[in-house]
Amino acid sequence: MLAIAVLVAVALGIFTLIKGATPIAGMRSRKSGLGALGAALLLLVGGAAGATPATTNDAPSALLQADSAAPSTAPQAEKRTPSPTPTPTTFEEVNVDTPIPFERAVADDPAIAEGTTTVTTPGVEGTLRTTYSVTYVGGTEISREVVRESVAVAPVTEVTTRGTLKPQPVAKPVPLVQTGGNGCDPNYSGACVPVASDVDCAGGSGDGPKYLSGSARVVGSDIYDLDRDGNGIACD
Repeated sequence: MLAIAVLVAVALGIFTLIKGATPIAGMRSRKSGLGALGAALLLLVGGAAGATPATTNDAPSALLQADSAAPSTAPQAEKRTPSPTPTPTTFEEVNVDTPIPFERAVADDPAIAEGTTTVTTPGVEGTLRTTYSVTYVGGTEISREVVRESVAVAPVTEVTTRGTLKPQPVAKPVPLVQTGGNGCDPNYSGACVPVASDVDCAGGSGDGPKYLSGSARVVGSDIYDLDRDGNGIACD
């Protein structure tokens, strides 16, 4: 019915605008035609507004039914892989000891015979302590850095004493002149070796003052050095 009324109002309005008046419908001027058109417009707008709530109320139900009937094509949310647990990083100070070589020194001692050496102070190595800051990742060492160094034990210098006392010259012993009862030296037998400050073999190159004629056996000390070949016979 509303649609028929709208159509009638529109037709009358247009007809009145063209003819100028429609007495049979009570429209005596073009203004009346414009009024009919306005009324038709109001009827049209009012009818659309009245029909809208029903359409609006039915739309959600229809959409819900369509959603329930139609298979879901929306992509499922991707499963997220859990983030790995970070590897723990730890730090530690580590001490490392290394030996320090000892030095050597020599001291002269004039009270000890020349050529004699004695270690009077034994040398002892020292200890150098180095402290490192060590970084571990997952229990594995990846780096180390020197934090400090210190001498934990000082080295001891080895001292060697060297003698510088020179030996004194030894005087040649003076032959002991033994006097026999018959004027012959008892260090010889078989011939009379005279007792004198020096005795040489007769016929030799010695200058005496006394000489041994022939040969004699050395039975004591060959104080006159008459047995030159060391066979125990003087002037042989």
